[in-house]
Amino acid sequence: MDAMAGLGSVPAPTHQAKEFLAYETECRSALQPLLAGLLDMAEAAGWNRRTAASTLMFLAAQQVSAAAKASAGG
Repeated sequence: MDAMAGLGSVPAPTHQAKEFLAYETECRSALQPLLAGLLDMAEAAGWNRRTAASTLMFLAAQQVSAAAKASAGG
């Protein structure tokens, strides 16, 4: 069962990445309801919402670090 399927899809950007502020704002708006849904799911499963949010920040930082290493060739 794909529990994430109920959260919806991520809309494509309408701004180009070079339009940094608009692009980032649009990304935040697109992901915010999905994040809220994911946190709702974690909380419904018995996880503390603050712990789940903190864990997501940690996992996101890992993704950024891994992407930086990959682009640096490491």
